[in-house]
Amino acid sequence: MSGNIIEVRDLVKEFGGFRAVDGLSIDVGEGEVFGLLGPNGAGKTTTIRMMTTLLRPDSGTIVLGGHDISREPQAAKRLIGMSQQHISLDKDISLRENIRHKAMLLGLPSALAKERIDELVHTMKLEPYMDKLTSDLSGGCKRRGAIVCAVLHEPRILFLDEPTAGLDTQTRHILWEMIGMLRDKGTTVVLTTHYIEEAEALSDRIAVVDAGRIIIEGTPAGLCEGLGKWTVEYIDDDDCRRYRYFGTRPEATAFAGSQGAPDRSLVRLTRLEDVYLEATGRQDLREAE
Repeated sequence: MSGNIIEVRDLVKEFGGFRAVDGLSIDVGEGEVFGLLGPNGAGKTTTIRMMTTLLRPDSGTIVLGGHDISREPQAAKRLIGMSQQHISLDKDISLRENIRHKAMLLGLPSALAKERIDELVHTMKLEPYMDKLTSDLSGGCKRRGAIVCAVLHEPRILFLDEPTAGLDTQTRHILWEMIGMLRDKGTTVVLTTHYIEEAEALSDRIAVVDAGRIIIEGTPAGLCEGLGKWTVEYIDDDDCRRYRYFGTRPEATAFAGSQGAPDRSLVRLTRLEDVYLEATGRQDLREAE
């Protein structure tokens, strides 16, 4: 096996003649946080579902930790944890019961399960909510509880599909800290998100997916420098907002100065959001995935 814990090659998935994933290939190194970005309907969730054995590819290969999931699905499954976009906790029992039940399904010995649960519940700040019915909890508590369930067995690979969607800022930062702790322990994390700043803050590398294909890939800093380290936002003669990218600040400043009144232009560092919008279209609105 190479240094990659995840190797995906030429992955294809169609639904009723629509190709949701179109020859997608990914390599992810062990201990890396890998972010998948893309518009609604780009194929991110479909890709994650295939990588976690929840959906069968039409063609292509997926190798997790040296195990081809088509030939060794059980061996591959033992390596992974998954927190899906839609929370799958049982709403009619308490959060504690949900987590204990998950530990039993994973076959964790009682003493180890208690140790892991206590540690994770403390990390995720869930102590006050453990004995409440899951149906009575906020979305943030449910999400944190689902992630506890996903990492009880200390998986080598953790898949997080939109883990902070709809959460408040405090809860989002708790999850960010958790992801950082897992990375520090050597866990590989594959993250899909619509929050560009989240991907930029957490990911070692990022791939932007559109129409089922990866269109750009690299480190956040490398992608920004590839577009141009400095951005000029300016208002053109038709009162439309435009963007130009430059390798150096003097180049950017010179261009901004050529645009007339100073209040019609702004020089700033390029952000990952600029890279994403240039790659996928600033005006291109998509339906929900």
